[in-house]
Amino acid sequence: MAEELEIKLTLSAENQATALKWLLSQSGATEGRRKTLINRYFDTPEADLNRQRIALRVRQMGDHFIQTLKTQGEFVDGAHKRQEWEWPLMGKELNIGLVADTPVGQGVNLADLKPVFETNFERQIVMIEEGETVIEVAVDAGYIEAGGQRRPLHEVEFELKSGDASYLLQWARALADEVPVFLNLVSKAEQGYFLAGLHNPSILPADGEQALSVSGFLHGLSVAWLKGETLLADGDDLAEVGRLAGNHGTQPQFNDVRTSLMSGEKVARLAERGALGQLQLSIAAG
Repeated sequence: MAEELEIKLTLSAENQATALKWLLSQSGATEGRRKTLINRYFDTPEADLNRQRIALRVRQMGDHFIQTLKTQGEFVDGAHKRQEWEWPLMGKELNIGLVADTPVGQGVNLADLKPVFETNFERQIVMIEEGETVIEVAVDAGYIEAGGQRRPLHEVEFELKSGDASYLLQWARALADEVPVFLNLVSKAEQGYFLAGLHNPSILPADGEQALSVSGFLHGLSVAWLKGETLLADGDDLAEVGRLAGNHGTQPQFNDVRTSLMSGEKVARLAERGALGQLQLSIAAG
């Protein structure tokens, strides 16, 4: 079992191409492999794994197969921190026995596990070395498919391999100054479950009477993006977000985002402009 620390940004296909060019032009960046990834996710008919915020997949890379189990983990200083188990396989079939040996296997009827959806994409790797810190950047372009439906997938993920975790946010913020990006807390797996009709998260917490915390604001934006909706929040709801934006020099971006949200603009549309991503990444570390 290992821990994974990453920042995931969603962006348009055009901006993703620009982002890749920018990344490769940076000092300390080297172009890595390009590979095709076919990912099949498994769950029970009652979506028992998803209810526990667990993702189980078999990934195919050419003639190599890897089975992976991930927990949702925590959102820490702008990055996701997750537990992860990986096992090599001889083929594309799920090995239930490997899951049985993890804590997950104790509360799920593993015999009921079936394919639910796929996430299939091309991945271009860029490695960044800055001093003692090594970051792997995955530029993913493809689609998510479930029940005959597809939704596009364009992401840039910064994953810490070694060194100072604060560099993840620094690199993500630098990219946000080049192209519009969206700090996305919704995983590929959650998008697949949503497309399959097995996941319908709430945009705002049930106790929505009080001002949104920064984490609540960021999570609400991600869910609204997933569902193609807006984040219904007024000035009072966003008081804490506005305070942090002022502290981090992104008050103009906050004003733009607040006005757009209060006018009912959908988050996916708002994410096409630079202000939202710049605001998200400035306040993500709290």
